[in-house]
Amino acid sequence: MQRVAIGNSGLTLPRIVFGTSCLGNQYQRVPDETKFEIVRKWFEYGDLPVYLDTAGKYGAGLALESIGNNLRRLKVLPERVVVSNKLGWKRVPLRGGTSTFEPGVWADLKYDAELCISSDGIVDCWREGSELIGSPYVMQLVSVHDPDEYLDAASSRGERQRRLANIFDAYRALIGLKQQGKVQAVGVGCKNWQVARLVAETVPLDWAMLANSLTIYRHPPDVVRFIEELAARGVAVINSAVFHAGFLTGGSFFDYRIADPDEDREKFAWREALQTLCRRHAVSPMTVCVQFALSPPGVSAIALNTSRPGRIGENVAAVETAVPLAFWLDAKDSGLIARDYPYVG
Repeated sequence: MQRVAIGNSGLTLPRIVFGTSCLGNQYQRVPDETKFEIVRKWFEYGDLPVYLDTAGKYGAGLALESIGNNLRRLKVLPERVVVSNKLGWKRVPLRGGTSTFEPGVWADLKYDAELCISSDGIVDCWREGSELIGSPYVMQLVSVHDPDEYLDAASSRGERQRRLANIFDAYRALIGLKQQGKVQAVGVGCKNWQVARLVAETVPLDWAMLANSLTIYRHPPDVVRFIEELAARGVAVINSAVFHAGFLTGGSFFDYRIADPDEDREKFAWREALQTLCRRHAVSPMTVCVQFALSPPGVSAIALNTSRPGRIGENVAAVETAVPLAFWLDAKDSGLIARDYPYVG
């Protein structure tokens, strides 16, 4: 696979990054042997070094523990894996039997998690992540996790400003870790691309992960321009959550909530139209979603996550499979894709 430089870090990025929220029991408990098979399949199909995207938030650190344990079980050499850890959540004791930090999202957890975004807090998160993944593995890429959600939780203008100051204090600490050689690259992971832009205006980023921002279902021109601006500055862009939490390929969730057939009638109709067009052109909806998400020249990689080991080879194939021009032309003619979108059809 073609690889792209990650800022000035000395690292290069393959076209596919493997997401790890499933290892933190997102939505359901994943058996340990299934997690082992997932990790094994990454190295069967992935381009070395394999890139992993994780976070302390994923299962209150469970994903990090699972990554480290299974890498050691497979005897993976440290140079064969690059780990990106989105920081901002720390593990805390579980009280009351169920986790409180994202009710309904994480299953069968033994710990809870709490926000910890500040100069000292983000370094504590980095230290904890290093301990959870364990020797000999390290986290080469770091970021502040979902600063958009952190800002949205502010109850007043003044609190929002204080939270914004905390975010930039956290980034100064991460830049310090990079200058000390403890990490290699600093980035941002956001669902709201406008907050990613706010961070990018001040912080010398090496990479940016945008979730739910540019997909075949939703691709505003402003997002396309922002991706082009990042690429022009040498910032590697990773496109994430391109199935809108699996809905576009037949799942029940849309952007982290269960889709309602009445309330979300338009979304269900759009999905049916996509599936019909895919059948007509003998191409899978997954491949179409992946190839569209990779279509802007500024997108360096796509992050894909699955709890099914057998799906990993399919994910890699989707990154490498071209979609017929006729499909894109029909998708524009039918209104599934904006007619003025420049990078397909």
